[in-house]
Amino acid sequence: MSALYDTIGIDYANLRKPDPRIAAQVDAALGDARTLLNVGAGAGSYEPRGRELTALEPSREMIAQRPEGSAPVVQGTAEHLPFADDSFEAVMAILTIHHWTDKARGLAEMRRVARDRVVLLTYDPAFRGQWQTEYWPALIGLDEGIMPPMEFFEQHLGPVDITPVLVPHDCSDGFLYAYWRRPEAYLDARIRKGSSSFWVIEGLEDGVQRLEADLASGKWAQHNAGLLKAESADMGYRLVIAEGLPC
Repeated sequence: MSALYDTIGIDYANLRKPDPRIAAQVDAALGDARTLLNVGAGAGSYEPRGRELTALEPSREMIAQRPEGSAPVVQGTAEHLPFADDSFEAVMAILTIHHWTDKARGLAEMRRVARDRVVLLTYDPAFRGQWQTEYWPALIGLDEGIMPPMEFFEQHLGPVDITPVLVPHDCSDGFLYAYWRRPEAYLDARIRKGSSSFWVIEGLEDGVQRLEADLASGKWAQHNAGLLKAESADMGYRLVIAEGLPC
């Protein structure tokens, strides 16, 4: 089974360390569910402890990076979950839906195997508060093309609760917009490799050069002065919760 992260997932576990504040929000969203399935589990980020958890991941590279003692993992995809109906009390998917080939089918599969709730951490493509798109405008079109709009979840899961997930200024998880108060991080090619978006957008190096120049001149700090003392910020990430799923 081939998967995108067999190529880009090298060193992923070191670049994408789960942030405990985000983890606490995910854990709370799962309620008191005892049996869990983590779809698109990757190296195991945000898998809560103290529960009976099964991981599902398509990439051999990512499976190999799962730490010793982590939950058992099955190689497979969201669109074809190899589990019977109502196998788990809750099913979770963390920053993974944009990689699915059939998002509607993936959500239907999550709903099928979940007895009580489905929890996803995703990104709202309608969000327009991030400065990074000034340097890499192609991110806007990319996000709109791969990230489902918020109404998509209600269409396929039924009533949902959507909550902003604020990103701490020192977030340990190096996802795309995590470095909103640490702009110099985007100059580091190794850090950029932690986000799949930087592997595919056009104009990458041009944006890096312009950001480097604006940091050196002080222009970036002047334009983003309001962020420099903020402890956390809304960067468009959303927690989607569907609970009380009908049989």
